[in-house]
Amino acid sequence: MSPWIPILLIAFALSPLAWLVPSRRQRGLADVRTQARRMGLAMHLMPQDWPYWLDFLPPSPCPQYYSAGRRARQDCWCYWQAEPGKWLDKWREPCSDAELLEWLQRLPADVYKAEADAQMVALCWGERSSADSLQLIADFLKARA
Repeated sequence: MSPWIPILLIAFALSPLAWLVPSRRQRGLADVRTQARRMGLAMHLMPQDWPYWLDFLPPSPCPQYYSAGRRARQDCWCYWQAEPGKWLDKWREPCSDAELLEWLQRLPADVYKAEADAQMVALCWGERSSADSLQLIADFLKARA
């Protein structure tokens, strides 16, 4: 019985370390974010104020992928994806820019918001779709920057 006591004490002392090991989902998110950095994209968790008329509540804070450096463009816009392929502005009007709408419809269904201002283009992405969706997001951000 006495050899079991030190073994149990060691196991008891090391058990909280198991909580520090990241889960499979956390490792996957870290891999996607590292791959995004390699592609030249920046990402941060950004608290969002989502429109009340969305049928679902996206996460807040939400991962926001962005590309900076919109020096030549002065257009500012912001669209939310109400349902897959349906992009609406804050007044619930559909996107009227045909070229932008074509780009927006290529994005994955778990991209909740796309916006541009004088400094950057940003997407709020739920990171739930496949890893090849990152390439679609990178293409969109580079084309619109």
